[in-house]
Amino acid sequence: RVWGPETVQNKDYKFCRFESCNWQSFGHRPQSSTPHAFRAMQLLEKLATDPGVKAVIIERELVVGTLGEIDPVDDRLLQKKKEQGACLLGYNTGGGMRIDVKLRSDDLQDFLPYNELASTLIHELSHNWVGEHNELFWTNYGQMRVEYLWKHSVLSSRGYIVDGRTTADIAGCAGLIRGGMDSILKAVLAELVREMANHGLTVQSIAPLIEERCKELFAEHKKSERTGQILGNGSGGENNGVVSTDLRNLALAAAERRAKQNDNEKSA
Repeated sequence: RVWGPETVQNKDYKFCRFESCNWQSFGHRPQSSTPHAFRAMQLLEKLATDPGVKAVIIERELVVGTLGEIDPVDDRLLQKKKEQGACLLGYNTGGGMRIDVKLRSDDLQDFLPYNELASTLIHELSHNWVGEHNELFWTNYGQMRVEYLWKHSVLSSRGYIVDGRTTADIAGCAGLIRGGMDSILKAVLAELVREMANHGLTVQSIAPLIEERCKELFAEHKKSERTGQILGNGSGGENNGVVSTDLRNLALAAAERRAKQNDNEKSA
């Protein structure tokens, strides 16, 4: 197991099935350098058992029917989005019934960088609640990204090592967490600036909510240190050191109110 012997999916909140593009015969053709379908399955399972992804899934009590690979050769939705000028990296069907992620590079010679895949997966998980890329969506996504990176930061600070590497090294996010929560906040806000600009939005309106989530997680971590609790041991009863959902729901409600207010102002 890439994340260590104790890292498995939660028994209640998880991805139920995995599906690679095995019908495309990737890796079977002579002189083909594209990764085999079984490696794509391994990558999907790696994403599902990523400690940071697990923290997000468990906090929100999510069950996703299928985590699949976008067919890079014959996918009608992918082609339609490309024709519209979009770069499709993933999509969510039925509010989490199925999530598909583009695993392979455009030339099919390799997989995309793991940290990009993890970010795409969290993006698609955020679509479980909000379909549009509005302020509510980006607030939820930003908070989920903070939770993801913080989980790896906590594991690294506690000396959790797998084959000589931290989980942050394995996930390709070590540089983002090197300065602790301050670095995580800066990295997530910078990411939101880039992503929200593509949709004509600015990060200023949701930045306080992202910062508040950081404070919540840091406070809970300090509390768990004082009480000697262990975060994320892979058992069914883990809570990953996050606070109750009440504060997060209040933050999302505030973002939703602002999004509606902006819509009303635009239509006025």
